[in-house]
Amino acid sequence: MSSTKQRTFFADPPLAQLLFADPRLGWLWLPLRLWLGWQWWEAGSHKIQTPEWFETGTALQAFWQKAVAIPATGKPPIAYDWYRDFLELLLNSGSHVWFAKLVSVGEAAIGIALILGAFTGIAAFFGLFMNWHFVMAGAASTNAMLMVTAMMLVMAWKTAGWIGLDRWLLPMVGTPWQPGSLLPRRHSGQPSGPPTQQP
Repeated sequence: MSSTKQRTFFADPPLAQLLFADPRLGWLWLPLRLWLGWQWWEAGSHKIQTPEWFETGTALQAFWQKAVAIPATGKPPIAYDWYRDFLELLLNSGSHVWFAKLVSVGEAAIGIALILGAFTGIAAFFGLFMNWHFVMAGAASTNAMLMVTAMMLVMAWKTAGWIGLDRWLLPMVGTPWQPGSLLPRRHSGQPSGPPTQQP
């Protein structure tokens, strides 16, 4: 006799399904999405208009220099040596010039995507990733609140942009595991979903 292994799948609790998968609750995420999007847009557009950020990158260079500095007394801003080495590598290579442009445009793009509700989950993820870098460099500020909000929007990626462009974008583009209407589907002759076991 050949033994077969059965996989056990656990469904999300009803409240999680309601919050994170029901498009009718898109209105619940709208204020958080717009607030977070405005924070990113305001930060990015300000940097784009500031020569020290968008032209010379000296503002980012000064931020990195402050982050990697080790004070004579007290704790340094960066807690992990490997991250300090990473920033020092960027500093020594003069990467602040192009990296500052990337940060500026990236922040503005995240803001626009969140405000429009376009690929909300992806935009929130990259915002969360940038917040993580700011925290790793020793900048607390509002990053904790922004990170919590972004994490909630990532979890609600199916509904957070429903009152926005995602209502049309997600069905058209789809996901890697479920192609949308714009991508050709593979016809293998096999039914989709987990295999069923025969007695």
